[in-house]
Amino acid sequence: MEQEPSPQSPENDPPSEASAKEASSESSEASTEEVSSDSSEISKDARTMALLSHLLGIFTSFVVPLIIWLIKKDEDKFIDDQAKEALNFQITIMLGWFVAIILSFIAIGVILFPVLMIGNFVFGIIAALKSNEGIAYRYPFTLRLIK
Repeated sequence: MEQEPSPQSPENDPPSEASAKEASSESSEASTEEVSSDSSEISKDARTMALLSHLLGIFTSFVVPLIIWLIKKDEDKFIDDQAKEALNFQITIMLGWFVAIILSFIAIGVILFPVLMIGNFVFGIIAALKSNEGIAYRYPFTLRLIK
């Protein structure tokens, strides 16, 4: 006679935490491999131009990201995407400056000036580093006006 597996057998146990951790680490390794394979497909020139569009946006506002996007948008999809992202972020920062100037008459804008400067610097550096690695970066709190 064939015995049915008892309810206490390992086959009927729910997955343990260890197996769940293994599965999640395998999936994270797979996503890392996908990113690294994607970044190897992006040329060094494309990564450099994306880096410049983010990094120089910190110092020149929307001017350099706009120039890079207009000149290079048809050459590489990665440059097109990242220059648009940098341009949209710089336009959002510029709108933030206008709001801060208007609100400075009631003293709230004075608080916004350093927040905008630090945010522009920090997010610009992070975006430049990620784009140099070949990872498409998305700024938080950005109005996507140019699509």
